[in-house]
Amino acid sequence: MNNDKKTEYLRYEKRAHTLLSDVSDNLKPVSDFGAHAIPPVYRSPYIFYEKCINKYVNSESDVLEIGAGTGLHTSVIKETGARVVATDISSQSLELLSQKIKGVKTSVADMERLPFESQSFDIVTSAGSLSYGEPDLVDSEIRRVLRPGGIFICVDSLNHNPVYRLNRWVHYKRGERTRSTLLRMPTISRIQSILSGFQDADIRFFGAISYLTPFLARIIGQNNAAKLSDAIDRIAYVRRMAFKFVLVARERL
Repeated sequence: MNNDKKTEYLRYEKRAHTLLSDVSDNLKPVSDFGAHAIPPVYRSPYIFYEKCINKYVNSESDVLEIGAGTGLHTSVIKETGARVVATDISSQSLELLSQKIKGVKTSVADMERLPFESQSFDIVTSAGSLSYGEPDLVDSEIRRVLRPGGIFICVDSLNHNPVYRLNRWVHYKRGERTRSTLLRMPTISRIQSILSGFQDADIRFFGAISYLTPFLARIIGQNNAAKLSDAIDRIAYVRRMAFKFVLVARERL
């Protein structure tokens, strides 16, 4: 395990251990997870991600979630009736996930070397985890474990907008993220590389002005700020200036 990976591992182990010890957090209902747990001004990409989950996942699906963490976005997959395996490098995070979401199998796993046979899953999902592994290795593993015709669904950050790049750099300097996660933050080129292993795809970009919405929310309220941000995204058809993207890569070759 390299230094950055170990740092991230220890950070998430510590965070999950604290949450496991917090009785009030353990009583938090699953309804507080998923898109509803995200502040309204940043919620739109997660709402769309969940719509994609509900569109493509059903009770006949074998689904692998990589970088599941404590299960923030796992419950929406489970609610489809699918057979779900949630993975993460942090065992403490998966323990917390298992306490909150019943009926989900968990497996401690490095997304660069998934401990599953090839062609084991119909769908692989990821919510904000793509920067936690070496891109070529992660993308190759996603394709490997998918069955022919399989689907990859993800929501993640984009790394072109200079405002967001600066914000992530500040968090890095504060010790709140590692250098490798900065370097691996998804780009348009990364998205295109992922798509090379699939026959078809849908991509939607969100948040051209997300950096302004906290200030706008103080003036016009969070819901109105979110509506304004969504309207600008639709009118301008944001791409490289986006904060987040949702990708549905279909028909694994």
